Amino acid sequence: MMVINVKNLVKRYGDLIALDHFNLQVQEGEVLGLLGPNGSGKTTAINCILSLLKYDKGSIEIYDQPMAPDAYAIKRNIGVVMQNVAVFNELTVYENIDYFCGLYISDKQTRKKLVAEAIDFVGLNDFTKFLPKKLSGGLLRRLNIACGIAHKPKLIILDEPTVAVDPQSRNSILEGIQKLNQQGATIIYTSHYMEEVEQIASRIAIMDKGKIIAMGTNEELKRMIKSGEHINLELLNAEDLDLEAIKAIPDIISAELSDNQLVVTSSRGKNNLIVILDQLKAQHIAIGKVYSEPPTLNDVFLEITGKELRD
Repeated sequence: MMVINVKNLVKRYGDLIALDHFNLQVQEGEVLGLLGPNGSGKTTAINCILSLLKYDKGSIEIYDQPMAPDAYAIKRNIGVVMQNVAVFNELTVYENIDYFCGLYISDKQTRKKLVAEAIDFVGLNDFTKFLPKKLSGGLLRRLNIACGIAHKPKLIILDEPTVAVDPQSRNSILEGIQKLNQQGATIIYTSHYMEEVEQIASRIAIMDKGKIIAMGTNEELKRMIKSGEHINLELLNAEDLDLEAIKAIPDIISAELSDNQLVVTSSRGKNNLIVILDQLKAQHIAIGKVYSEPPTLNDVFLEITGKELRD
């Protein structure tokens, strides 16, 4: 089932085109990672999909129904966790979750059960009476998530939910998102952290300059580019290296030396390790550790857009 169908969405701010004929289709049950640098239009796209922003052109359907500011029947099925933490500082953890859940669930007994489940889900059982200002950054993010998912939405949109949190909280949040998906939720996860998207997304959309520039699974995206493995070699006498000779090897895309570390990128499908080792042996270069890494989403983004993912 098609959960979200966005066609030719255009959003302008004066002369700036924030969304340039943006198209997006999200299938039921998937985790769609929306990946792109800051300023690529991710948050603008999400706000338009939620009818929080007016747009100049295009159409948006959610569950086969046109999305609009007053489409409350659709909105009851959506949970939103925005980049900026949005909770009430005067309310406790429990009161915050109860309030946001109450926007969708009027029955008190049902709401009480859902709030308890949300608190347990994000691991805030020991903090229910705390005010937000007493929580760490990671716990505050967990509270933000609990407020967005307590009413058991079928579609969950998370916009940069792990910004400025510690590694332990980040792992907890990512594991929670995967669990929500396993329980049946369709998820859109926006981020400019490629590692997170690579970890949880079943399909990835790369966005830049207001449009989707590549779409596919993790492996499909990596097959789109010419870059192959990155070969890392520790050189024990790096000062004697003839780097230009390494660069001249066929199918080598790049070779960079930093201190005693040589990093060589080869074309996809080409295994040049033996040739590189032979060249280093001919130059009488002593080698320490050697390991290779497959291409990353950052390589995909860099080759497609010509700039780093986090630019």
